[in-house]
Amino acid sequence: MIIAETNRLIISKISLEDAPFFLKLVNTPNWIKYIGDRNLKTIKDAEDYLTNGILKSYKELGFGFYLLQNKFDNEAIGICGLVKRDQLDEVDFGFALLPEFEAQGFGFEASTAILKVAKDGFNIKKVLAITLPINTNSIKLLEKLGFNYEKRIKPYEDDEELLLFAKQLEL
Repeated sequence: MIIAETNRLIISKISLEDAPFFLKLVNTPNWIKYIGDRNLKTIKDAEDYLTNGILKSYKELGFGFYLLQNKFDNEAIGICGLVKRDQLDEVDFGFALLPEFEAQGFGFEASTAILKVAKDGFNIKKVLAITLPINTNSIKLLEKLGFNYEKRIKPYEDDEELLLFAKQLEL
């Protein structure tokens, strides 16, 4: 199901058929470095992760992370979307691209579309984003999107300090 389109991207709901792509994405060096090793080693692992995470979010909240496909060849290049984490008070925004598609404007293009969907489609007034302090590319993109740094937080048991950003979606 298509959620949005941009000049270069089709943004759609993820399905179990996308498990091979998702397995590839979560095992890229930047995902492991900046998001964390999810220990997904097989297609079945990826299917279980999707079922218990993104697909569950669609059912319970109506939104989640979405598949980004290049319009020119329908190749899956990344994900972008919204998640409600127990550790955060507001909806969290995130993105990840395969390495060969980073630094080409796809992240900004997809993020702009998803933030519009959050506001117009789900009436979300404020979104948060968390990132490691060393993830300078994500920080630059968040700032370009109009997110403002709020504070450092330690939302998870691993005690790793993250930067918390926020963006108001109201007019």
